Amino acid sequence: MQCATRIFIRKFHYNTFHADCCLPTTVFYLFSIFLAVVLFACVDTVPSWAATAPPNGSLSATSGKQNTTPEPWYTDIDDQWGGHVKVTGSVLWPDDESYFQLVDTDPWYDGSAEVRLKSNLFFGTWGNFETHYEAVLSGGDTRRKERDLERIFPGLFSAGLVAGGPPSDKRRLMDLTKILDENDDHILYHRLDRVSLTLMPGWGVVRIGRQAVTWGNGFLFNPIDLFNPFSPSDIEREYKIGDDMIFTQFSAKRVGDFQFLYVPRRDPESGDVKDDQSSLAGKLHFARGTTEFDIVAAMHYGDTVVGFGSMGYLGNTAWRLDCTWTFLDEDHGTDDYLSVVANIDYSWVWWKKNCYGYVEYFFNGLCNDRYAEAWTDPDIAGRIDRGELFTVGRNYVSGHIRMELHPLFNIYLTAITNLEDPSGLLQPRASWNMTQNTQIILACNIYYGGRDTEYGGYTIRGTGFLNKPSDSAYLSLTYYF
Repeated sequence: MQCATRIFIRKFHYNTFHADCCLPTTVFYLFSIFLAVVLFACVDTVPSWAATAPPNGSLSATSGKQNTTPEPWYTDIDDQWGGHVKVTGSVLWPDDESYFQLVDTDPWYDGSAEVRLKSNLFFGTWGNFETHYEAVLSGGDTRRKERDLERIFPGLFSAGLVAGGPPSDKRRLMDLTKILDENDDHILYHRLDRVSLTLMPGWGVVRIGRQAVTWGNGFLFNPIDLFNPFSPSDIEREYKIGDDMIFTQFSAKRVGDFQFLYVPRRDPESGDVKDDQSSLAGKLHFARGTTEFDIVAAMHYGDTVVGFGSMGYLGNTAWRLDCTWTFLDEDHGTDDYLSVVANIDYSWVWWKKNCYGYVEYFFNGLCNDRYAEAWTDPDIAGRIDRGELFTVGRNYVSGHIRMELHPLFNIYLTAITNLEDPSGLLQPRASWNMTQNTQIILACNIYYGGRDTEYGGYTIRGTGFLNKPSDSAYLSLTYYF
């Protein structure tokens, strides 16, 4: 789904920590102390690799017994390797009325190739170390035409948002992305998407490094998932982009399961780690009967966010409800706002075929259906820029259905509709597991709606250009190993 704005990205550099912040700096110190306690507790779970004396002291030479030599620590390490190679071809049909008319509205053809290598080292029962490396080559007409738009309107279409570019590490603690070759036709880059050490003491889990965490019960829209959520229009959701964080999880008897995380981030202008760019969050998960509940509290980019989620069953149907209330800085001039997502899903047999479907409603209290304002509203534009918000309307309903024509061949249809316009997106697709390790996916994005609607196209204020998403189709072939 094409967002309603393109944000101008300024150059930045990385410096050391600087606590010019909105959150109290003491929060960072308290979290550091908490982490130290956690790590100290973890040390007790690591097996000793030195010889251990018998309970009654050393055995004498006349006892007829000798001390047993312990196994070397590295003999308890196990490893797991894997990955995939993916090749994708796509075609885009720009609308004649969109701003792409400034460069070309003939069909645009693109291609990409991706390699992901995964490794996981297991240190007995006390921990593991996970890494994911990826290298991507992509290019084609979309990249060339968007470069042309940058040159024509450098302040409106900024560098860094061109198609096929790598995920940005400008806000992350570690810069683990490197562009190897780049021009107007293509880009070649490689990066580390996972680098994390997991410790597993008896009381819970501690994970440090680049990792992915998902909270919330939404299918397409997920307001509780504050940390690199998927776009509602994303078809492939196999890997979520990782963030640099400290994550811990533990259970408390008669209370529930606790999760806490801290995500340090850099200011994109100064490069310093700052509290008002970082996140500190906690979640309590508990169950009462067959109903599960989540309570969330977070300090996120200087805003306070509280959330509540619930999941249960009504007969053979599962239902879910999540809501968040965000307290914005009074200086922003924007009121605090509510976000809500609710869905139900169900599986059945139709014409002797296994079927599955869901319906989901999403309310976005931040936006007001005045789409052109997304270009200038700092709260909306900021969330679009950092990948938290993907729509600029207020009320949405979406649906999804899957039919298993064969255990190895499935067809899908996803629909997203802005209820105020109405306008929306249709996503038909098919997936074929042609061999045990090979998958082919064919998918389309088809937008509908009239003039001055979110998906049908609306005028960018002060420009006369129409911002209208383009229909597209793509075919991908993936080999897993």
